[in-house]
Amino acid sequence: MKFVSYLYQKKPSYGVVVDDGVVDLGKKFGKKYPTLRAALVGGALNTLKKAAKGKKPTIKLAKIQYLPTIPDARKIVCVGLNYREHRAETGRPDTVHPTLFTRWADSQVGHDQPMIKPTESDKFDWEGELAVIIGKTGHRIPREKAMSYVAGYACYNDGSVRDWQRHTSQFTPGKNFPATGGFGPWMVTTDELKDITKQTLTTRLNGVVKQQATIDMMIFDVPEQIAYISSFTPLRPGDVIVTGTPGGVGFARTPPEFMKVGDTVEIEITGVGVLRNTIKEG
Repeated sequence: MKFVSYLYQKKPSYGVVVDDGVVDLGKKFGKKYPTLRAALVGGALNTLKKAAKGKKPTIKLAKIQYLPTIPDARKIVCVGLNYREHRAETGRPDTVHPTLFTRWADSQVGHDQPMIKPTESDKFDWEGELAVIIGKTGHRIPREKAMSYVAGYACYNDGSVRDWQRHTSQFTPGKNFPATGGFGPWMVTTDELKDITKQTLTTRLNGVVKQQATIDMMIFDVPEQIAYISSFTPLRPGDVIVTGTPGGVGFARTPPEFMKVGDTVEIEITGVGVLRNTIKEG
């Protein structure tokens, strides 16, 4: 199923996407589980699936304002330099362990919402990525059991303010300006997409393909990321791992190319969906 977080008539809710509409689950479960993350924390994903099964949409998709798939994520752990082509275009050496940094929840926007190019920079770059949403608590998770901790998948645009990213060796400033990351359009549950490695990730800027790779081209695959990250921090339901971007980012092009006000960026992952955001100044 496809679980979506949204605003409807200015009220936050969540539900399941069916055809061109949403089965509103927040209306039924909101007192106990006010957000999708709360439902995951409560172990209620199967309950939500049963409640939505066979139901007709109650709200048209055209009537909602998409929120980030997990609007209130407590942990957003991002993996850098995780495709060989991208590592090569950055000139960074191979590493034994994944390169990690963090995002904060208020640095994200949902599908069809504007990503904001900060006034402090003209070097706002795209990074199409797969987001993995954790479904149950785990600490020191063995690699061979890692995928059983995944609730589902979404698309992600890890919008990067490149000059601020390079102020020091730490990426944090360039990754956390408000509304610079796109997250959505929804979470596709793992029972709908059993082998994520077979899927293709494509980034388009104004309709032109800029990045394309299959998920199996990652240096550190999803099980390895979960095992490594959970070694030093417990992963909990609703936590998000953003798994890295392929080659083809803007700063590495000749000449360099960045997202501009008025641009439209799409991140598509087969089997998951298309995340679309316009670029605005802020």
